[in-house]
Amino acid sequence: MATDKQHAHQLLDQLDPGQLAAVLHLLQVMTGPLSRSLSLAPVEEEEITPETVAALDRGRASLARGEGIAHEDVRHEFGLEK
Repeated sequence: MATDKQHAHQLLDQLDPGQLAAVLHLLQVMTGPLSRSLSLAPVEEEEITPETVAALDRGRASLARGEGIAHEDVRHEFGLEK
């Protein structure tokens, strides 16, 4: 059975140049100093207050009723249109 690194190498060999460039960029980000620091940082868990639970429940109910904001509308509002 191939190791994870061997399997990764086999998959990399199957990528076209554009895909390979994207994977390379992702690997550079993942192995950068900031990502490394974040991955080693302890997890801090905050207590969820009853008020937060209620707000989350209201938001989920609103989405279930179809009252959400379309992704395209949010992108437009923040000037993120292509």
